[in-house]
Amino acid sequence: MAQKGVHLDQETISCPICLDLLKDPVTVPCGHSYCKSCIETHWDGEDEEDEEDEEGVYSCPQCRRMFRPRPVLGKNTMLAALVEELKKTGLQAAPADPCYAGPEDVACDLCTGRKRKASNSCLQCLASYCEEHLQPHYEAAPLKKHKLVEPSRTLQENLCSHHDEVMKMFCRTDQQSICYLCSVDQHKGHDTVSAAAERTERQRELEGSRANIQQRIQDREKDVELLQQELEAINGSADKAVEHSEKMFTELIRLMEKRRSDVKQQLRSQQQTEVSGVKELQEKLEQEITELKRKDAELHKLSHTQDHVHFLRDYPSLSTLSPSTHSSSIKTRPLTYFEDVTKAVSGIRDKLQDALTEGWTNISHTLTEVQVLPPQPRPKPEPYPKTRADFLKYSRVITLDPNTAHDHVLLSKRNRKAMLMYKKQSYPSHPDRFMDYWQVLSTEGLTGRCYWEVEWRGGVYVAVSYSDISRAESSAECVLGHNDYSWALDCDGKSCNLWHCQESRSVTDPRSSRIGVYLDHSAGILSFYSIFGSMTLLTRFHTKFTQPLHAGIGFHYPGDTAEFCKPR
Repeated sequence: MAQKGVHLDQETISCPICLDLLKDPVTVPCGHSYCKSCIETHWDGEDEEDEEDEEGVYSCPQCRRMFRPRPVLGKNTMLAALVEELKKTGLQAAPADPCYAGPEDVACDLCTGRKRKASNSCLQCLASYCEEHLQPHYEAAPLKKHKLVEPSRTLQENLCSHHDEVMKMFCRTDQQSICYLCSVDQHKGHDTVSAAAERTERQRELEGSRANIQQRIQDREKDVELLQQELEAINGSADKAVEHSEKMFTELIRLMEKRRSDVKQQLRSQQQTEVSGVKELQEKLEQEITELKRKDAELHKLSHTQDHVHFLRDYPSLSTLSPSTHSSSIKTRPLTYFEDVTKAVSGIRDKLQDALTEGWTNISHTLTEVQVLPPQPRPKPEPYPKTRADFLKYSRVITLDPNTAHDHVLLSKRNRKAMLMYKKQSYPSHPDRFMDYWQVLSTEGLTGRCYWEVEWRGGVYVAVSYSDISRAESSAECVLGHNDYSWALDCDGKSCNLWHCQESRSVTDPRSSRIGVYLDHSAGILSFYSIFGSMTLLTRFHTKFTQPLHAGIGFHYPGDTAEFCKPR
């Protein structure tokens, strides 16, 4: 008996909202007690639901009593002491009882206080009952005829909104459930039947629909099985074709390597033979030159002798020259000794190129004919916007990323406006931050069709960039528009230039301090417009974007500002 008393105490000091022991208990004016955080969260939710009512109306979750203004909550010291005492004695809140309804359960409509789970709902009573309160439906003769169903949260939908009666009839004319009074009032003269009769008819249709669906499921499962077989056949055939083509090309490459080696070897062999012959002849000619020089020296010496007898005696032997057998055999020709071989190899190359080109055309054509599924129709591309209203359909809210902002770039609270300051800002260290240039990028990565507008003052770069732009280098790689992964419109009130890949081109100076930017990522279109009443195209880029783009801002001097504004 004592244990039962403790259990009751635990229920008494449990919060009706979180169903746990009361934490920092407070009591509202109607006398019910809650955890302070639970009831405040509940009333905060009521504030959000009734934003237009300045005073606000607040209710007790148990008795639904209304309070205005919001009650001031004070700590219930007695309950707090009781909770602490129970904690000291080692007692905890009773474990969650599976008989009681949780947030996801249907609760019994007759239970008071902590409600139990409903075991059934009654379609006649339009109420849900726990096992205890359901007993009259099993015992009372009138209630035994009621239709019991699984617990339902939608019982009130069975009531007629006009007569507050259970809708037991169905109007086939208007295709809606009605009550008996509706059948003699708004639906008088209509084709009406009982809800049960219509259910029977619809049940037959349902069975037919299910049979149709099940047949389609079987058909689709067969189709999936066939497609799986096709996948296996495609993959197997492709693997075999790749293996065969690799083998054939390997053989071709091996043959080419062998022929290349043979030609190289023959060329070097012939080169060595010719070089040896030339060197041998060259040596003989050099020996003959040496002998001729010796004779010339002796004849020169003899020509200066004063002894006539000596001259006449030696001259015949010195003047006799042995015949030269080499000079007559040497014939000069253009230096084209191996050009014929070069031409022959080039001819083979040309023939191979022609064969490979023709063969590749045939292979490519054959590959395009390999098609299991019929070609899918391509969606018709949307037309390019023409009016400002067309552009505004693609408006995007752009916010600036504080982690990318240079230390002298100040951002507004909502990160939509930036200003270059003399004073350094206290930003934490981050790898995405621009270290040397006064720049900042947007948080959002932009794809698809996007449009935004920038209000600027002073001198700014209105830009888009890939996220992998350099951040810490002191080089042009970090400057918006001075690399191949960013595009920037540089405006300072005197001139306007478009920058990309460190190249600039002058564009029409905008008459307005508002720039519109239109991006069609998939089409590769980037356009800049001057917004001054109407839209004037300043410049347009056509390229292929390979990554999502980020909107960016760069500054010239302190005091310059740029704001991503709402189009007006």
